[in-house]
Amino acid sequence: MDSFESLADDIAQLESRVSDAIFEAVRSQLRDGDQAAKELERRLAKVRRSLQKAESLLRSEAGD
Repeated sequence: MDSFESLADDIAQLESRVSDAIFEAVRSQLRDGDQAAKELERRLAKVRRSLQKAESLLRSEAGD
């Protein structure tokens, strides 16, 4: 279904934005030793993994 494929594309874009935010959090940790950034990076990594799973599920549904 095209709608599932479109949703998967939207989720992939969101996952890319989350990856950028993770990169910035890691940079902050390295630059400033920011512990809050370390926790943020952990949470964002969980979000990214969830988005990757959702994208994969939608793409497999679109292929059925």
